[in-house]
Amino acid sequence: MARIVMKFGGTSVADLARIHNVARHVKREVDAGHEVAVVVSAMSGKTNELVGWVQGMPKATGANSPFFDAREYDAIVASGEQVTSGLLSIALQSMGVNARSWQGWQIPIRTDGAHGAARIAEIDGSFLIKRFGEGQVAVIAGFQGLAPDNRISTLGRGGSDTSAVAIAAAVKADRCDIYTDVDGVYTTDPRIEPKARRLDRISFEEMLEMASLGSKVLQVRSVELAMVHKVRTFVRSSFEDPDAPGMGDLLNPPGTLICDEDEIVEQEVVTGIAYAKDEAQISLRRVADRPGVAAGIFGPLAEANINVDMIVQNISEDGKFTDMTFTVPSGDVAKALNVLEKGKATVGFDVLQHDEGMSKVSVIGIGMRSHAGVAATAFRALSEKGINIRAITTSEIKISILIDGAYTELAVRTLHSVYGLDKH
Repeated sequence: MARIVMKFGGTSVADLARIHNVARHVKREVDAGHEVAVVVSAMSGKTNELVGWVQGMPKATGANSPFFDAREYDAIVASGEQVTSGLLSIALQSMGVNARSWQGWQIPIRTDGAHGAARIAEIDGSFLIKRFGEGQVAVIAGFQGLAPDNRISTLGRGGSDTSAVAIAAAVKADRCDIYTDVDGVYTTDPRIEPKARRLDRISFEEMLEMASLGSKVLQVRSVELAMVHKVRTFVRSSFEDPDAPGMGDLLNPPGTLICDEDEIVEQEVVTGIAYAKDEAQISLRRVADRPGVAAGIFGPLAEANINVDMIVQNISEDGKFTDMTFTVPSGDVAKALNVLEKGKATVGFDVLQHDEGMSKVSVIGIGMRSHAGVAATAFRALSEKGINIRAITTSEIKISILIDGAYTELAVRTLHSVYGLDKH
């Protein structure tokens, strides 16, 4: 017998037929004798609909919040998960499974007070463990918790993944299964490279890089949480037949296991290729090279909630000036340029330039730590395809390369092939 947390996303619970299919997945684990908690998202499209309703309401006089009254925003958008958890509980009860729905505040999942983008502070797992002892399946509304002001809070988009991992850590689950519309984590996007293959295992660190660099399989915060608490996490498909052979295999279910790197016997040099489109490059030319200049540039951008990614600095031969180049999401370009123009007198630069339509392609693998020449291989392969590199950043287990967006698919396929990811 094992203790399992199962999480189902919006496409998995998109309608009543799919909710009944989810119930079959849950019943399979219950029938195998496991203790089960289930975390659900809102039905596909429902959260967007609820957000649209909020945005269609008149704003209170003098209100500045993009969420209007953020506490009421949370009360409204959290209702989507409440509906799903109730429907799934009814479906399970109809199959003879002892199930009960619970909202985040009933567990309780305690968060900070940042309504609309709250972070989980604490979960006492004793309530759920007591329910396990009574033979009950707890069906929990994801994406939500209880703020210090005793009101419902929401965790931001994709927060149900975070809810599931946090609950798994709180109850010391043997595994957290994330059911989605794909059957695992692939070496790259199969829509771009048909030869992409599903990974049996990937380390927490690699998955964190994949998620933050463009892979949409898991939400970044959930991977961070899994890594900190060492929650073994499986990415699985909810669309496979729940009763198919192997689906109930506790030790080796179909999908991708995200785990500590010590569990990965044969570590590949490169595990996967991720990409992110719609990047923009901003350059400040002839910036006075003096202490505090970087803070003068990036401090105001951070205050404006603009996420700066790749940063490249080139100092002039005489050491008096520097060119500063960095990337931001294309949607933030206008805001970033406005912030920089306002700070021109303080920072001091001659020219402000920007280019949109960039893409960031990243090579990821824990094997890079012990292998030389990984970067050189990428640069040579892209050069042979005539792809110009705009900027490069590296870490211990990743190389990110900024290129013109038109070459994204060619770059992904080229790198996937040159590292032999299509040959296994």
